[in-house]
Amino acid sequence: MIELADVRRAADRVRGQVLETPCVESRTLSEITGCQVFLKFENLQFTASFKERGASNKLAQLAEQQPRPRGVIAMSAGNHAQGVAYHAQRLGLRAVIVMPRFTPGVKVERTRGFGAEVVLHGDSLDEARAHALQLAREQDLALVHPYDDEAIIAGQGTVGLEMLQAVPDLDCVVVSVGGGGLIAGMATAMKALRPGIEVVGVQALRFPTMYNAVKHASLPVGQSSIAEGIAVGTPGQLTQAVIAQRVDDILLVDEGDIEAAIVMLLEIEKTLVEGAGAAGLAALVKYPERFRGKRVGLVLCGGNIDPLLLAAIIERGMVRAGRLARIRVSARDVPGSLARITATVAAAGANVEEVHHQRAFTLLAAQNVEIELVVQTRNRDHIQAVLDDLHAAGFQAQPM
Repeated sequence: MIELADVRRAADRVRGQVLETPCVESRTLSEITGCQVFLKFENLQFTASFKERGASNKLAQLAEQQPRPRGVIAMSAGNHAQGVAYHAQRLGLRAVIVMPRFTPGVKVERTRGFGAEVVLHGDSLDEARAHALQLAREQDLALVHPYDDEAIIAGQGTVGLEMLQAVPDLDCVVVSVGGGGLIAGMATAMKALRPGIEVVGVQALRFPTMYNAVKHASLPVGQSSIAEGIAVGTPGQLTQAVIAQRVDDILLVDEGDIEAAIVMLLEIEKTLVEGAGAAGLAALVKYPERFRGKRVGLVLCGGNIDPLLLAAIIERGMVRAGRLARIRVSARDVPGSLARITATVAAAGANVEEVHHQRAFTLLAAQNVEIELVVQTRNRDHIQAVLDDLHAAGFQAQPM
C-alpha cells in the first residue's frame, strides 16, 4: 500500500511537467450548498484532466528503465488516454491506446493528436482492457493501467498535496470515484498530513462498483452514464484496499444530479467540466446536510466533454430551471390566430423559439388547430404567467 513518501516522490517527478492548478473558494456555490466550497481546477491541465499526473509519474519511471520498453499501451475512455499519449510523446515513447468503440469523438481525436496509435475495441472498458493485455503480450509493450498501479495512484495523490498547501484547514474533500486511483492517492496524502480530514467519494448511481465493493452491497450496474470517465465496471484491487482503509464514505448521485451540476459550474464559475468532474458538486447539492458548515474541497477532475452532449445538457438544464418551456395552445384555424398567440406570449415577456402547427394528429374539431410553442422564459413562475395571459386572451393552453 502506497504511503505519503510515494506521493511526495511523485510530486518531485511531475513538477514542471503538469500544471499546479488553482484551488480557490466559490462564494456563490458556498451560499447555494451551505458549506464553504473550494474548487480544485484540474480541468485546466493541458489535457484537461488530472490523469496527466499519474501518467507523467509512471512514464517517467518507465523512461528511466534500462533497457527502455519498446513502447507503452493503455486502455481508457479518454482522459487517461490523453495523459499517456501526451507524456509518452514528450518522453519519446511509442504509445498505443485501446479505447471502447463508443468513446466520445473529441477524446479519440485529441488522443490521436498527441501522437498515439488509437485502437477502438469493445463496448466497455473491460473489453478494451482484455484487448490491451493481448496487444501488450504480442508487441512487448509496457501496460500503463488507468488506476490499479502504485505509480499511477501516487501521481494522482499530488492533487491532495496541492489542495492542502492552498487550503491547509479543509474539513472535507469530495472526490469522484471510478477505478479509484484519484481518491486512493489523495486519501493517502491528505490523511497522513491532516488525520482529521474527511475523504468522501462520489460514484454515479449507474456505476456503483466501488460502492458495492467497499460497502458489500449489490446495487445493479448499468450500461452507460453521462459521467463516462467514472463509468468503470471493475474497481481496482490496489485502490479498493486503500479506499477501504482511508476513505470515510462513498455517496451516489443520479444522472440528473450530474447534469444539473455541469450547468451550475458553467453558469456560476464559467468553467467547463465533464460528467465525472461535476459529480462532487452534485453530491454537495444532493446531500446538503452531510456537508453543512464545513470547509469542503471539490476536485473538478476533468473537462473533456462532447460538444453535442454539452448542448443537450444545457438545453435540458434550461427546461429543469423553467427557462425553456413547451406549451400547447388550441385555437380556431383561421387567419390571425397565430399572430394573436405570439403577440400574447411576447406581451408576457417570453420569447418564441419554435412553432409547430398540428392539424392531422389531433382530436380537436376539423376547424381547430393545435399549436406547439417552445418559449424562452425566466423561471417556472414566468411560465405560469404566460399560460395565464393566454387563458385571459381566450385560448386553451397547457404546458407539455
